[in-house]
Amino acid sequence: MFYLDTYCSPMGLITLACQQNKLVGVWIEGQKYFGQIVHDQKQYQPNLPIFNMTKRWLDDYFNGKKPTIETLPLAPQGTPFRHLVWDILCQIPYGQVITYGDIAKQIMQKTNTASMSSQAVGGAVGHNPISIIIPCHRIIGAKGNLTGYAGGIDKKIALLKLENIDTSQFVIPTRGTAL
Repeated sequence: MFYLDTYCSPMGLITLACQQNKLVGVWIEGQKYFGQIVHDQKQYQPNLPIFNMTKRWLDDYFNGKKPTIETLPLAPQGTPFRHLVWDILCQIPYGQVITYGDIAKQIMQKTNTASMSSQAVGGAVGHNPISIIIPCHRIIGAKGNLTGYAGGIDKKIALLKLENIDTSQFVIPTRGTAL
């Protein structure tokens, strides 16, 4: 059973999902892959403790505080490779960005492999089911391209600016999946 609640944010309405008292989804309305993992029975259940904790976390985040991921019981659902990528995302400090290539290099080191596709990393980043909290918006493409945010390029820029990142140094793509 999946339980759902909503949160009104500066990014728009956010849907929260939990299963077994752990957060499994945070999706901005209209986001690509919205609710993709919620395939079993679901029930709207506001005010569950996990939802109240998540809403406080989001309040802190949108008020410019720097809440830590460790304070929330997260249980994103995905393949072992996606979990490896999401674990790296969780280590990116507030107000900083890294590239898909940086993540690929970290995976190569962790798995002792000779190569890793940035596109494979991008697929895992794009399927992150816990947006904002697992900070996939902090990933940029090579040469400063602002690509790959399932919530849309406008929301990615807004989240980066919220974290006081100077977005003028980045390139907004004119075509691609982030638009």
